[in-house]
Amino acid sequence: MVMFATILIMSLLAVAVCALAFAAATRDEASAQTQPERRLAVAPPRFFASPVAKPDEDVHLPVELLLSQIERHVRLEQAAAEAYLDVPTRDSLSSRTKSPLLN
Repeated sequence: MVMFATILIMSLLAVAVCALAFAAATRDEASAQTQPERRLAVAPPRFFASPVAKPDEDVHLPVELLLSQIERHVRLEQAAAEAYLDVPTRDSLSSRTKSPLLN
């Protein structure tokens, strides 16, 4: 029984010493928390894309011109798809379109 009491008292003494050491170590951190937080400036994440240039606001194109460009783009894309279906090759799958519009 005396051995158990000795071990218990020594353990409590060790816990008290650790608590005092912890209190002394965290006292300095309390003053460090009053300093303002530093924030890093991070660019917004891009999902598989490069930054896109914003179009000029003053450019006004006629609707007919835009529709004709879209129709031409659709015809070129359909022709490319039909050509690939006729003769599918690895090169024709990864080739660039002839259309000036991007997909």
